[in-house]
Amino acid sequence: MADNLSDTLKKLKITAVDKTEDSLEGCLDCLLQALAQNNTETSEKIQASGILQLFASLLTPQSSCKAKVANIIAEVAKNEFMRIPCVDAGLISPLVQLLNSKDQEVLLQTGRALGNICYDSQSSKEQFASTNIAEELVKLFKKQIEHDKREMIFEVLAPLAENDAIKLQLVEAGLVECLLEIVQQKVDSDKEDDITELKTGSDLMVLLLLGDESMQKLFEGGKGGVFQRVLSWIPSNNHQLQLAGALAIANFARNDGNCIHMVDNGIVEKLMDLLDRHVEDGNVTVQHAALSALRNLAIPVINKAKMLSAGVTEAVLKFLKSEMPPVQFKLLGTLRMLIDAQAEAAEQLGKNVKLVERLVEWCEAKDHAGVMGESNRLLSALIRHSKSKDVIKTIVQSGGIKHLVTMATSEHVIMQNEALVALALIAALELGTAEKDLESAKLVQILHRLLADERSAPEIKYNSMVLICALMGSECLHKEVQDLAFLDVVSKLRSHENKSVAQQASLTEQRLTVES
Repeated sequence: MADNLSDTLKKLKITAVDKTEDSLEGCLDCLLQALAQNNTETSEKIQASGILQLFASLLTPQSSCKAKVANIIAEVAKNEFMRIPCVDAGLISPLVQLLNSKDQEVLLQTGRALGNICYDSQSSKEQFASTNIAEELVKLFKKQIEHDKREMIFEVLAPLAENDAIKLQLVEAGLVECLLEIVQQKVDSDKEDDITELKTGSDLMVLLLLGDESMQKLFEGGKGGVFQRVLSWIPSNNHQLQLAGALAIANFARNDGNCIHMVDNGIVEKLMDLLDRHVEDGNVTVQHAALSALRNLAIPVINKAKMLSAGVTEAVLKFLKSEMPPVQFKLLGTLRMLIDAQAEAAEQLGKNVKLVERLVEWCEAKDHAGVMGESNRLLSALIRHSKSKDVIKTIVQSGGIKHLVTMATSEHVIMQNEALVALALIAALELGTAEKDLESAKLVQILHRLLADERSAPEIKYNSMVLICALMGSECLHKEVQDLAFLDVVSKLRSHENKSVAQQASLTEQRLTVES
């Protein structure tokens, strides 16, 4: 077989140039056979022989063996190491041109070849961006009526659309209008093919919105026909469309201007209605998508109060009983965004015993780091934004203190900091209520470690010292501070390069000296 293959490749080099039809067909058949028996090894030999460069000339519309050549390219491009060589051999442009062919076999093999070359390969996608493939594919797509042909084009489009430059080209070539039309045609059908096409089309639509430029182009200041059509998917009865609609809104909600416009134009009510339809035994992917959209919309400061008065917290709290980590994660993120700098809302939520108990439970969700982190951050946020004694009492009663102390040792500085600020508020407002829990969670020892550790960020050192001063009002904690020789660590920090840290070290040192 091996000798046979080398002979075939030599022969092919000659026949490809002078294009003697019969012997050419024979050589190509031999190659396909060899690929069927051992794809990887045969591909390596094809690559070494330099034959790929000759394939471009055999892919012209006039060539009688173009389908076989495209088939060979599709086979070799199943190997990752062959994808860039196919691009370098200049095969993209002739393959794209063949998409205009009327011949079914040519179309099938060309689609496979393009799909395999751009599968999962970043650099080949960049090469595609400099061809007119987006335009050709969309043109071809508009002409197709058959399901299989459309699916084949979808298979080439989906990996290509992961590249931002190509996303924009596809939008400019009018792909979105085609997709919206498909959705409209297929939405009420229960035929297998139509359901598949509806899913593929609406998924691709969401993918196009992941690029910043393509998304903004389609938003058109919220006046765009595309945006309006996507809005109409949310109240539909089709789960796939509800999902795509909610994901599309989450993607449109990637900058403040869009978020503010959408909230002012009633998107929140639509999303809340959608969530309402999925509370009991709801569709988890739809819940997750709608919560993602609400979370993004809650980021601009001006939207928070509007969303709170629209009743978003109540809508979101209905999912507290969810056992699905992705839903729990988005629920926590949405609440955390909503209460940012909203004292009244933070106080209301912080006094909600059911919520606080669920947060404490999720703070122990060791298998789900995301849910655990978000629960800790929300506990801390409830205290930081409400600065309320009642909230602190609720959190103490529900057993939340130990989690805030653990959070102060997180590997993420932002979380450490949020924990220390919350703990300082607890010490300032409700030290008596919390001291037992702070003691058993070994807070003082942890603060000593944070101050002694050279790797601790300046803001961590600063907030740890503020917290030490606040703890002096408790007898048992005061005693622990004295036993741990804090003065040595603190006086070293007086010469710290960060001004605030150095100042706080002097103040803390005075406090420790006076109180000792």
